Amino acid sequence: MNGPLAGFERRVASALDAAPSRIPVVIGGCGTGRTQLAERLRDRIGRGLAQYVDIEHAATTPERFLQAVTSTSPFAWHTDNRTPSTPRAAFDALLGFLDSARAPGGEPATFILDEVLEIRTFESFPGLRHVMHDLTDALAKSSNRFVLTTRYAQRAFRALRDASPRYELLPVPALTPADVCDVLAPTFNNYEQMPSDDRDYLGRAVQALTDGRVSYVAELGRAMGTTRGHGADPISALAELLSPDGTLDRWCRFRYELRLHRARGYGALKAILDILSHEEPLTLTEISQRLHRTPGSTKDYLSWLEDVDLVTSRQKRYSFTDPLLRLWVAMHCRPNRPSEEEVVRDVQRYALARVPQTDATPALAYAGLPATADERKSWGIIEID
Repeated sequence: MNGPLAGFERRVASALDAAPSRIPVVIGGCGTGRTQLAERLRDRIGRGLAQYVDIEHAATTPERFLQAVTSTSPFAWHTDNRTPSTPRAAFDALLGFLDSARAPGGEPATFILDEVLEIRTFESFPGLRHVMHDLTDALAKSSNRFVLTTRYAQRAFRALRDASPRYELLPVPALTPADVCDVLAPTFNNYEQMPSDDRDYLGRAVQALTDGRVSYVAELGRAMGTTRGHGADPISALAELLSPDGTLDRWCRFRYELRLHRARGYGALKAILDILSHEEPLTLTEISQRLHRTPGSTKDYLSWLEDVDLVTSRQKRYSFTDPLLRLWVAMHCRPNRPSEEEVVRDVQRYALARVPQTDATPALAYAGLPATADERKSWGIIEID
């Protein structure tokens, strides 16, 4: 197992390989590499021994989901009823399949259930009001092996609060600066022509800009790779990616809408995110005053945002969970698309607030960024012709 999250993957595998096996629940927000980890784990175990199920995209009705899972499974299923007549019967058949399926040779089967909380899609069907509890209870009693993943931390903690001790919640860690350097190594030919101080600073800078989220880091590396003539320039690359229709603009737009549509109070929640995008952290009282709503209703809105991990509360002060998404909201959630100059300016201010400053900041080339003399001085920027 190699790569920036190799140590974390070993933790997941060790839980799965324990005797008796535990059920690791991998919790990672958008961009943390949760799904890629699940697929690598499936490949490591072997496609004939493990089944990966993308619940978010496959969960429609219980009957169709049962058919989709069993028809694509590498495991044999022995049952007299392959066409249940009710949603409840179909879901019970699914639980029976997850429990009774066996790998070749009669060994326990391994199921990797990606975005497992989407099973709650079935709660609107008759007899399935407690579908998440029924699923977690059945898996905990099974002799098969399971890995679960979800992007929703708060919902996972709540759903598994009283569950079997067999479950082990494992939040995906942010990449360290050293991990970031490993991810970026191909972009810079393993740093053959870059001084070690510049390499280390680049790792710290990109880690700060991306909050250590592996997909953001990888995309920033790809963008820098296409502009190598400007040197190691993560700020210009980030501005390009966040420009209208840039890759990170599309990613952030999708993640913003996805989480809001999983919550309640759509319009009010957008208003709170807009408020926090311009100033954070803020207290409940400060937010309610800016929102022109009562503290009671504002508290409800904030709890719904916390439920989908869009905001985080620390010492009764609220802020965005994903700082890069905060930057995107400030730039793009307004009546007009931002200009190129506005994108560059906002990205530079974001970078100035997050990237560590030292007296010996390497002379990385941040090309194309209009800035005042004081801002360039603070960055230690050297202009390159």
